[in-house]
Amino acid sequence: MTVNRQFVLMARPRGMPVESDFALRDMPAPEPCEGEFLIRNHYASIDPAMRNWLDDVESYYPPVRIGDAMRAGTVGQVVASRNAAFPVGAWVKGVNAIERYSVGRAGDANRLIDPDLAGSMRDYISVVGGASLTAYFGVHRILMPQAGETLLVSSAAGGVGAVACQLGRLAGARVIGIAGGVEKCRRLVDELGIDHAIDHRGRDENDLAAEIRRVAPGGLDMVFENVGGDPLDAALRNLAKGARIALCGLISEYNRPRRGARNLMELVFASATMRGFVMLDYAEAIPDATRALFAHARSGEIRFAEHVEEGIDRAFATLMMLFKGGNRGKLILKIA
Repeated sequence: MTVNRQFVLMARPRGMPVESDFALRDMPAPEPCEGEFLIRNHYASIDPAMRNWLDDVESYYPPVRIGDAMRAGTVGQVVASRNAAFPVGAWVKGVNAIERYSVGRAGDANRLIDPDLAGSMRDYISVVGGASLTAYFGVHRILMPQAGETLLVSSAAGGVGAVACQLGRLAGARVIGIAGGVEKCRRLVDELGIDHAIDHRGRDENDLAAEIRRVAPGGLDMVFENVGGDPLDAALRNLAKGARIALCGLISEYNRPRRGARNLMELVFASATMRGFVMLDYAEAIPDATRALFAHARSGEIRFAEHVEEGIDRAFATLMMLFKGGNRGKLILKIA
């Protein structure tokens, strides 16, 4: 019997997830039915959005059901197939689960990918994964930076933020990043080439607002917002006229009651706009964005840092790195 080990949701977290909210379960690997194919998952993408899927609230994806394996973006290889479009040996990228084997079906989110385009199959999670695509669309479809403008990125050392910083820099913007810790801030400036990095640790909203004002006295033309809370409120107090804000996440509120932004009136004063979005809003443009990101990687114009944890038994610990700041790049769980 081929064993399918799964990382299963057992209870909905109340605040910060705890290990007893999940369990590891071994089951026989499923057999594909007509039109289906069996994927052996090699890598899973660990992303902040996964926390939202744990709550019993509808969003752009339905919540993960109690007793189901935890949903995740995955890269894997077809090992059995009853679907001619997905032959054995083909590599696929999709939204499946943190488990060794997943069943794919015609019309689902799985799509064929080309191993020859990537240096490693992990590239389909880091270089052209959901985080990088989110950064790409937030920068190029919402913010649309012009040379000489100033861009602020919160959670700038994370999987989304690091790519957004570099895309802004390539567009000629002056880039300021907010991150947690001296080492992350050093990497943003020395390795990713941004202009300034602000360490948010030990700073409240007033401290952050003052530091933003010091390094961006002319105000912020663009904000790529991942965090919410004090960083967002501090940014709102420093908007330039006509500023644009791309809102893709509020990770500071995922494990606590939502506080909301307190300085929204600043949008009125600055005639600014704030637009929320998810990557799937631009699904038709994913092929073009994928080609562009691979080109940036090959040329060395953008660096894509990875933090890989190995083994499905590390799933909970890896997930918690999102909220404790323990990762050093795009967080990936190696399953196979």
